[in-house]
Amino acid sequence: MALILASLSLSMLLSSLGTSIANVGLPTFAMAFNASFEQVQWIVLAYLLAITTLVVSAGRLGDLIGRRRLLLSGIGLFTAASGLCAAAPTLGLLIAARVAQGAGAAVMMALTMAFVSATVPKQKTGSAMGLLGTMSAVGTALGPSLGGMLITGFGWQALFFVTVPLGILALAMLHRYLPVDQPRPTADPVRFDHLGTLLLAMTLAAYALAMTTGRTHFGMLTAVLLLGAVLGLGSFVFVEARVASPLVRLAMFRDPLLGAGFAMSALVTTVVMATLVVGPFYLAGALALDAAGIGLVMSSGPLVAALVGVPAGRIVDRLGSYRTTVAGLVGMLAGASILPMVPTAFGVAGYIAPLVVFTAGYAIFQAANNTAVLVDVGPDQRGVVSGLLTLSRNLGLITGASAMGAVFALGSATANVATASPEAVAAGMRATFVVASGLTLLALVIALASRASARGQSV
Repeated sequence: MALILASLSLSMLLSSLGTSIANVGLPTFAMAFNASFEQVQWIVLAYLLAITTLVVSAGRLGDLIGRRRLLLSGIGLFTAASGLCAAAPTLGLLIAARVAQGAGAAVMMALTMAFVSATVPKQKTGSAMGLLGTMSAVGTALGPSLGGMLITGFGWQALFFVTVPLGILALAMLHRYLPVDQPRPTADPVRFDHLGTLLLAMTLAAYALAMTTGRTHFGMLTAVLLLGAVLGLGSFVFVEARVASPLVRLAMFRDPLLGAGFAMSALVTTVVMATLVVGPFYLAGALALDAAGIGLVMSSGPLVAALVGVPAGRIVDRLGSYRTTVAGLVGMLAGASILPMVPTAFGVAGYIAPLVVFTAGYAIFQAANNTAVLVDVGPDQRGVVSGLLTLSRNLGLITGASAMGAVFALGSATANVATASPEAVAAGMRATFVVASGLTLLALVIALASRASARGQSV
């Protein structure tokens, strides 16, 4: 089992590294391809959009054709696409290769957690989920620092080439240690919901594009995209309620614990984006840190998540997912509530101390919520449920990047946040974390209400 977990952990590390390693190279990409920032940011957005639109479908496909086979194919696609990214002669081809890389990552993210729930004993699921959370945090934290060193020493191509040998290693390990897929009964033919898959992908793409294009201003394009997302969601629900083999069984959302797990995951990751979006502006504008100082302070969050992940999983196994979920949300609420009350006179320490509490609470919540959602899911639904859980996190991150940035701009009461006074930046930060505290409190209420509802249904 240890070797299976090591293989799955490497898969999780690679998909997370792919998310964060390209960000640091945006200025270099702009110079290398003689392109604007708006153009090169699609190197990052293409990867995230591919994951967001395909992760649920990847999970469902794994349930139908075999998770081992599809995971190996996904890692193979990720690795090959990484090589294509490194060799891309034009920006357009690089973005296209990043789409393919994101498609492979969607399979990896959806099926890694599904395999944990299928291969790890129930009483140790929390520890395994904590380990995956740690590897995800390590990948996120490692990306900017590793990327900076690679660009300096070898050029931007190394950002993508570095994942090729790691992908080959993961592919070899998973091929060697993952259990063989069990054959499906011949009386149960494979049926894939093509129409539902297309509708969901279009809906998610419209929403994600609305959130990313609306980050700077809310215009007609953003409104049209949001309207398209709403209409697409309605069409998807209509189709899923009527097809014989739906992509997503709508009845699963009647389970209060499952529905609450998805909702809390989306809310919590929306809040987490406040530290990633607002944090750099606060550190630069209110605390006057340079780029190196900002990078060090920002790395403290992923570092705490990496250190807390495995112990958090063991706590889940010992205390149960519900109590640990509540404890994690209380920790997040405490950190988010303290941050806006700390005056700037406390300096960097006044920012890092509540951030550590907040991030530790997040790591605890993640291990507990992932375990609660996946531990009792039937074998034929593990892939799609894991995909939905990953989707809820991605939607939270996308929404948070736009919404928390808008709250920060409103709170600072200035048209240009980059040139705002330290007082205005501090006011924007306080407003953002007041909202973040409210969203965290809402997640806590959902946790308590879902527990009460589940008990009522069992009576």
